[in-house]
Amino acid sequence: MKKALFTAHATAKGGRGGHVKSDDGLLDLDLVMPTENTDKKGTNPEQLFAAAYSSCFDGALNSVASNKKKAIDSTTTADVSFLKDSDGGGFKIAVTLNIEIKGVSPEEAEELSEEAHQVCPYSKATRGNIDVELKPKAI
Repeated sequence: MKKALFTAHATAKGGRGGHVKSDDGLLDLDLVMPTENTDKKGTNPEQLFAAAYSSCFDGALNSVASNKKKAIDSTTTADVSFLKDSDGGGFKIAVTLNIEIKGVSPEEAEELSEEAHQVCPYSKATRGNIDVELKPKAI
């Protein structure tokens, strides 16, 4: 394994109905399963993953555009769905990345999004493991 540039730390206790906290205290969140009928407020792993994946992908997109000398303004929204696995033995997630890019044609938006998908660390980590759909849009 190569030398890490940095390592993030977070600890969860109590699973989907528990609590998660980063070592620096910036994340300190109650967890709630959205399908449960409760008044408890909190986030869930899918929401946290959506935040992480969308920010990572948008960074990769801007890096790819910069390398191609393209001035863009982008917004990436990740929709992370919690699904029953088709084999009936559990659950899985799927992701749709809605990518809005100003400053390029529709063809360039698609090209930049596909290239970002090849270099984004989250895309690399999920490749072949979960369904990820890219929906680029030039605006």
